[in-house]
Amino acid sequence: MEGCDASVLVATNSFNKAERDDELNESLPGDAFDIVTRVKTALELACPGVVSCADILAQSTRDLVTMIGGPFYEVKLGRKDGFESRAHKVRGNLPLANQTVHDMLSIFQKNGFTLREMVALSGAHTVGFSHCKEFSNRIFGPRPDPELDARFAGVLKDLCKDYTRNKTMAAFLDPVTPGKFDNMYFKNLKRGLGLLASDHILFKDISTRPIVEIYANDQKVFFDDFARAMEKLGTVGVKDEKNGEVRRRCDHFNKLNV
Repeated sequence: MEGCDASVLVATNSFNKAERDDELNESLPGDAFDIVTRVKTALELACPGVVSCADILAQSTRDLVTMIGGPFYEVKLGRKDGFESRAHKVRGNLPLANQTVHDMLSIFQKNGFTLREMVALSGAHTVGFSHCKEFSNRIFGPRPDPELDARFAGVLKDLCKDYTRNKTMAAFLDPVTPGKFDNMYFKNLKRGLGLLASDHILFKDISTRPIVEIYANDQKVFFDDFARAMEKLGTVGVKDEKNGEVRRRCDHFNKLNV
């Protein structure tokens, strides 16, 4: 929440609940933390105190995007790791699953992003998953969402039928090509296959619908916009020598913050 400073990698301790343990971050995969840890261990053995966890996270993200078919983009290096990671700062700084375009845009705008850049970055939902509780109100209860594709809703109902007891149940954000970075996410929105209400609203809202149409029809335009937006995202809240460090371990500050 402090910017591109690897604050999300910090583990909770007796004095502080870190942001990775906030409820909104439950969908962050544990194996991703493990990969960063292994990379950091190898780098510390080869060149201790040189490569920050923030740079590792930024480059790992870019490499994963390209490995699964997405665009290559430049990752500038030299970030330092931040000194703070607090769970209570997550809300209000991450979009929620049921927010309006106006509410989501306010979060992006305070970090210098435009409406089009917000939609482009939302295209990251072409991969990943979300827990059932984040979209349960669209498929269960007295007023299920009629704009959700009926067959898709049926599959989700069956998948999530025990979600109140098994909180690990989750669905792919892109049910068609979940393991590929492409523009299928935007095509899905046009067909009622957006998993979250905040996904679907991008097609429903008149301000973002034209952008969704462009990306659904032209993957290259989406890739170009996504790459530029990611390069810009990589400069948000970057720390330097004065307000950051190179952590020896990505899940702990070099000095305990009480």
